[in-house]
Amino acid sequence: MCFSASASFAAGAVLTATGVVSLKKSKKTSEIPFASIPLFFGLQQVAEGFVWLSLTNPDFTFLDGIAAKAFIFFAQVLWPIWVPFSIYKFQKQEGIRNIVGKTLIGIGALVASIMAYYLFTNPIEAEILGHHISYNQAYLQQFGIIGGALYLAATAIPPFISTNRKMWILGGSILLAYIFTEIFFTQYVVSVWCFFAAILSAMVLWIIIAKKTDTR
Repeated sequence: MCFSASASFAAGAVLTATGVVSLKKSKKTSEIPFASIPLFFGLQQVAEGFVWLSLTNPDFTFLDGIAAKAFIFFAQVLWPIWVPFSIYKFQKQEGIRNIVGKTLIGIGALVASIMAYYLFTNPIEAEILGHHISYNQAYLQQFGIIGGALYLAATAIPPFISTNRKMWILGGSILLAYIFTEIFFTQYVVSVWCFFAAILSAMVLWIIIAKKTDTR
């Protein structure tokens, strides 16, 4: 979370619990990747909690860099591939929706591979600016506007190709959160948007429960 270590750990605990419940509510193996999204967001928030500690508590300075890379791994490597894959598996589409879904998985895999290379071959510096964490990633300039567009396509479009209208609400909410973050938190996009997306990921449980009810 983007405000303090305690807030990050609290958000992580709540989301982890939500993820566990989502997994228990899953009826099929194909639903597990989607159901695990809140759990992964919970772990990501815990990682940022340790980033806060590494920057504010001398006893945790040894985590400096490690915790930041763990947080960025979720944000820029895991999500581009996991989001399109999990939504595709959750409710397999037919026709053009199926083709688009597979294409987005391919785009996500490409983005994840490039970001993984950058992540593990370049240093990341995190610093506290105001009440937020800013991540200094010079290599993102090499990723460029096209790379950013591909990342957004892989993480934001998948919900909209689903025939599940509740998935559209999730996708729309996350997209609006991204736009809001870009406008008002330009220097902290990674941290703040991940916080908003993490909170919104609790909607995954709602979608799973609703799907279970609708198919009875």
